[in-house]
Amino acid sequence: MELEVEASGILSDLVDLRRALHREPEVGLVLPRTQELVLDALSGLPLEVSTGRELTSVVAVLRGGAPGPTVLLRGDMDGLPVAEETGLPYAAENGNMHACGHDLHTAGLAGAARLLSAHREELRGNVIFMFQPGEEGLDGAGYMLREGLLHASGDKPIAAYALHVWSQAEKGTFQLRPGTMMASSNQLHITVRGKGGHGSMPNTAVDPVPVVAEIVLALQAYTTRRVNVFDPVVITVTQLEAGVAINVIPNTARLGATVRTLSDATLDQLTRELPALAQRIAAAHGCTVDARLDPQYPVTVNDAARTAEATDVLTNAFGTNRVQRLEFPLMGAEDFSMVLREVPGTFVMVGARPDDVSAEEAPSNHSSIVRFDDTVLADTAVALTHLATQHLIPTQPQ
Repeated sequence: MELEVEASGILSDLVDLRRALHREPEVGLVLPRTQELVLDALSGLPLEVSTGRELTSVVAVLRGGAPGPTVLLRGDMDGLPVAEETGLPYAAENGNMHACGHDLHTAGLAGAARLLSAHREELRGNVIFMFQPGEEGLDGAGYMLREGLLHASGDKPIAAYALHVWSQAEKGTFQLRPGTMMASSNQLHITVRGKGGHGSMPNTAVDPVPVVAEIVLALQAYTTRRVNVFDPVVITVTQLEAGVAINVIPNTARLGATVRTLSDATLDQLTRELPALAQRIAAAHGCTVDARLDPQYPVTVNDAARTAEATDVLTNAFGTNRVQRLEFPLMGAEDFSMVLREVPGTFVMVGARPDDVSAEEAPSNHSSIVRFDDTVLADTAVALTHLATQHLIPTQPQ
C-alpha cells in the first residue's frame, strides 16, 4: 500500500469536508447537518451504513474480501457552545464552534473510510467506522454502545482506536502511552441551605454564603491532605451562585465543580468523602446541605498490548521523531473511555498546531481563538488506516 500517496490525492477533499463542518458546528446529540455531510462523504463507498435512533450517529461497516476480525475506528462530530473569534474565512457564525477539533476527527475518519474501501479486497475482516455525536459531556459513546455499536459487523471488535487533535502540540506528532491516558470527569454539586434575612442583620439569619466560601477553600485543602499525591486529583470550582439583591442574605448558595481523577479507587473515595466534607462544614454553621458527586466519563485506559502495537505501526509509518510517549496522563476526559472498557484499544493525541503559532502562544483546545492545521488530515487518515490494517492484512510490505 502506498497510503501516503493515496492520502495526498484526497487531502483537498478532506480539507473541504472539514471546513464545511467547521462553518456549521452543531452541539449535542442531535447534529442533522453534520450527519448529512458525513453521509454525503461516505456515499458511493462499499459500506453498510446505519444511523442512530436516539442521536444522529452514523455507523458504517466495511467488509473485507475475506473473513476475519473486526476493528473499530472512532471520530466524534460535535462542537461546543463557544462563539468563534478566529477570523478564519470559514469561521462559524452560528454561536457554536469546533473548538476541540472534532471536525478534523470526522474528516479524518471519512478519509480512512475512503482509503480502506479502496483496499477492501485485501482485507481479511471488517472495519466499523464510528461517527459519534455528543462527546462533549453528553454520553454520546454510551448511547451508541447501548444501540449495538459493537455488534454492527456481527462480531465484537478485537481492537478500537481513536485520534484526537491537540492545538498545542507540534503538527504531525503522535503522542500516546499505555495504561491511564486521560482522567475521569465528574461533576460536584453542592447546595447550602440557610435562613435568609436582611444584609444589615446577619445575626438574625443563617447565612449560607460564607459557608459555601469555606467549602471552596476546604476542597482545595482536601486534595493535598486526603488524596495520595501519586494518584492525583483536580477539583476546580467553576460555578458559584447566591442571592439576587445586594442587601439580602439568601436562603441558599450553591457551587459546581469539575472533579478529575486517574483511578476508580480515588473516585470511590471522593464520592464518599466530598459530600460528607460539605455536610460537616455546613452543620458547623447551622446550615444543611445537598451534595453529590455525579460520575460522567470514566478514566481512559489504553490497553498495553494494543498501545505497543500502535506505537510500532505509527513509528514504521511516520518515523521515530514523530511518535512520542507521554510521560504523564492528561487530566482531560474522553467518552471513548467507555469503548475502551469493552474493547482493548488505544487513544492517541495528534499535534495540529499551525506553523505560524508558537508553542508558547498556542491557545488550548476549547478556546474561542484556537486554530488547527487541517493538513494533518492526510496523516490522520493514514494513521487510522494503518492501525486497522495491522489486524486485517497478515503481512504488509515494510
